Amino acid sequence: MRNWLNCSGKLENQKLIYFLSDAHLGTPDHASSLKREKKLVAFLDEIKDRASDIFLMGDLFDFWFEYKRVVPRGFSRILGKMAELSDRGIRLHYFTGNHDIWMFDYLTEEAGITLYRHPTALSLNGKHFFLAHGDGLDEKDHTFRILKWIFTNKLLQWAFARLHPNFAFWVASGWSRRSRALHGVDPFKVEEEPIVRYSRKYLESQGYDFLVFGHRHCPVDYPLNAHTRLFILGDWMTHFSYAVFDGQSLQLKYM
Repeated sequence: MRNWLNCSGKLENQKLIYFLSDAHLGTPDHASSLKREKKLVAFLDEIKDRASDIFLMGDLFDFWFEYKRVVPRGFSRILGKMAELSDRGIRLHYFTGNHDIWMFDYLTEEAGITLYRHPTALSLNGKHFFLAHGDGLDEKDHTFRILKWIFTNKLLQWAFARLHPNFAFWVASGWSRRSRALHGVDPFKVEEEPIVRYSRKYLESQGYDFLVFGHRHCPVDYPLNAHTRLFILGDWMTHFSYAVFDGQSLQLKYM
């Protein structure tokens, strides 16, 4: 955990770093998803002059799969906005979540996004961050861990790509609904929360300033100890919450 990646060096000219997660674009229907997508795009447009980096901490899409020559339908506004931000010199970072685990190289090639598939330690302006989507941290959830292993299997990915996109996305939408039902939003109880248990067991003594997760859909700013704060970013479905780092402090905010 001590091999820090110096992501963006020193912040200059009052630039800020933003973190957001879990828009689940594409669900539950086109109309409501489009409304959220427009709100998210408007937010990104609003911060583009203040941001040096934007971290998308997973599940931006409710389901994503990249065929070699097919782009998922329905996300033209957010895809175009990400490309625009990248062209402006804003560094975009994407942590794959449990709903977009089959993201490969499309966003990297088309929008210059840096893709992360695993929890990562970063040094930002001299502050030490641990960043992860947050799925798979519950050591008691053996079923989910097995499913994640299956979905990251190269042979399965190859086989799924052989399916016609209309059928494949119909199957995937059903899986996404079941996943939300099994891992839905319930009240945040500190002592029972898998992310908190994981952080206390593996991260509390590692010298981090900030632990930042998505996945749980509930905005949380929790002091893990005297030196480390744990943040869960909430979502862009009901809370429209995000975190902003000014070079010294990290704050949870709402659109």
